[in-house]
Amino acid sequence: MSRTQDSRTVRIVLADDQSLIRMGLRSILAQERDIEIVGEASTGAEALQLCRLHKPDLVLMDIQMPQMDGLTATREIKAELPLTSVLILTAHDNLDYLLEAVRIGAAGFLLKETASQRVTGAIHRVMNGESPLDQELAMQLLGRLSTHIVPTDTKEVRRTEKLRQEVIDALTDRELETLNLLALGMSNQQISESLYLSVGTVKTHVHRIISKLGVSDRTQAAVLAIRLGLTS
Repeated sequence: MSRTQDSRTVRIVLADDQSLIRMGLRSILAQERDIEIVGEASTGAEALQLCRLHKPDLVLMDIQMPQMDGLTATREIKAELPLTSVLILTAHDNLDYLLEAVRIGAAGFLLKETASQRVTGAIHRVMNGESPLDQELAMQLLGRLSTHIVPTDTKEVRRTEKLRQEVIDALTDRELETLNLLALGMSNQQISESLYLSVGTVKTHVHRIISKLGVSDRTQAAVLAIRLGLTS
């Protein structure tokens, strides 16, 4: 079942080694009736343990933390809880760094200097099957990602081909078209114009794609499509 939603409470783990940042974000998120912070961590290891305990919908994950950095924690969390989304908190928007974060499972990132203004909207966009990333940046990241995910090991190639066929069988033709455009970094509005569909219909397709692929969010649906060679 898809974790995207409009009605139920979004359960969040907040992970940052700076207590003032956690306090600021907690204060902002406490004003949202549909968001609940179920745990706070000051290390990557604590974040992983809290996720195992609470199985949250989303983690706000600082990059630089002791006892396991944010990228390592993200990789571990996504391996155990693939339906949990991760939004990276970072002080720098280095494209290579962000590419690695998306590759290992992150839905996107928030710059710390603007996180207080953007965090609520970013959370809701992820949970509603939309991208938390600026569209131009999303297109750059997904474009570069396509050159990084090329399986070479024979067993991995076979597994990839098997999964590719399973995805093709699971999705309708229209959902495959939508997934292709989504993986190119297109917004719902752009997909609707390209396929001559309403934005509402596109949104429904995106929700179904996320659910059928068993991923946590739109970004990881795009990553999987790129990995499986389902993009034009």
